[in-house]
Amino acid sequence: MSEPAPAVSRAFVLAAGLGKRMRPVTATVPKPLVEVAGKALLDHALDRVAEAGIGTAVVNVHYLADLIEGHLAGRTEGPATLVSDERGALLETGGGIRKALPLLGAGPFVVLNSDSFWLEGPASNLRRLIESWDGDRMDGLLLVAPTATSLGYEGAGDFVMDPDGRLERRGEREVAPFIYAGVAILTPSLFADTPTGAFSLNLLFDRAIAAGRLFGMRLDGQWLHVGTPEAIRAAEERVRASARTP
Repeated sequence: MSEPAPAVSRAFVLAAGLGKRMRPVTATVPKPLVEVAGKALLDHALDRVAEAGIGTAVVNVHYLADLIEGHLAGRTEGPATLVSDERGALLETGGGIRKALPLLGAGPFVVLNSDSFWLEGPASNLRRLIESWDGDRMDGLLLVAPTATSLGYEGAGDFVMDPDGRLERRGEREVAPFIYAGVAILTPSLFADTPTGAFSLNLLFDRAIAAGRLFGMRLDGQWLHVGTPEAIRAAEERVRASARTP
C-alpha cells in the first residue's frame, strides 16, 4: 500500500524583504543569503522544509532577486523550488503570499520567514506542526516560542495561548508569554477578500482570532532572533554551545 499524502505538501518562504536592520551586511547580500553557522538563512529554512517531508517550496524575491534566484538554482538538495517574482512591487508578508497562491495549490501550506532560525528539540518542530494541523478547527496554526527564553528578542511578546492552543493577542501594556516564531500553517481560504497589493499577515491572524480559529504550538527547542549583525554572532555562539553540550 502507498503511504497517504501528507496533510501539507507545499511551503512558502518569505525572502523578498529589504533587510534594513541587517545593514551594512545587506547592502550587497540579501538577508536570506546571510550566513549563520556556515549556511545561508534561506538554506536553513529550505532544509527544514525538506526534513519535514515537504516536496515543493515557493520562494518570493524582490531585493537583490537575481542573487537569490542564482542561489536557488545552485541547490542540489530538495525541496524543489519555485520563484514568485515581486521585482515590480514589494507586497509585504500577506500580499506576497496572496500573489503566490496559484503556485501553492488548494490545500493548507507552511509559511516560513527566511530568517526563522531555531535549535531543534528531540523532534522536528515543523513535522510536529504539520501533525498538529486540524483543518476542521483551524484557519492558521502558528509555531510560537517562549518570550522569556528566545535569544536576541527584547519585545513584550505577541500572544497568549489557552489550554486548547487557541491564540489571542496580548493586551496593551501587557507582556505575553509567546512570540510568533515566523512559521505557520495557513489555509488559502484565509486570503478571501484580502486587499490587492501590499498587506501584512497580521491582518489574517486577527481575522482568524476573531473567528476563534487561530491556534499555536509551542516550539520545542530554542528560537534565535537573527535580525541584526550582532544577532548573527550571538546565534552562532549559541549553535556552538549546543554542539558542545552532550
